[in-house]
Amino acid sequence: MEYIYAALLLHNAGKDITDEAVTAVLTAAGTEVDENRAKALVAALDGVDIEEAMATAAFAAPTASATSAAAPVATEAPEAEEEAKEEEKEEAEESGMAGLGALFG
Repeated sequence: MEYIYAALLLHNAGKDITDEAVTAVLTAAGTEVDENRAKALVAALDGVDIEEAMATAAFAAPTASATSAAAPVATEAPEAEEEAKEEEKEEAEESGMAGLGALFG
């Protein structure tokens, strides 16, 4: 994961993403660098538009769906509270009636 972060850091800084640059970033961060992984990352990113890839990344979709999924729950909560208040009111009335019955018992 740190290799990808290094590439994103270089991209954000406007630098070329090369295996030497990725190695330099990781070394500066105090990470032991595997030269083969750095070269493989650079090769995998060759021809990739990073801006477009970030805009259409899979992790962006769950955020939108999680927000829309949470909305119905928020609208149901007041209904549940209202039902609970009605039940409490009915229970209070019933217990009050039971007390009156004992008076005339």
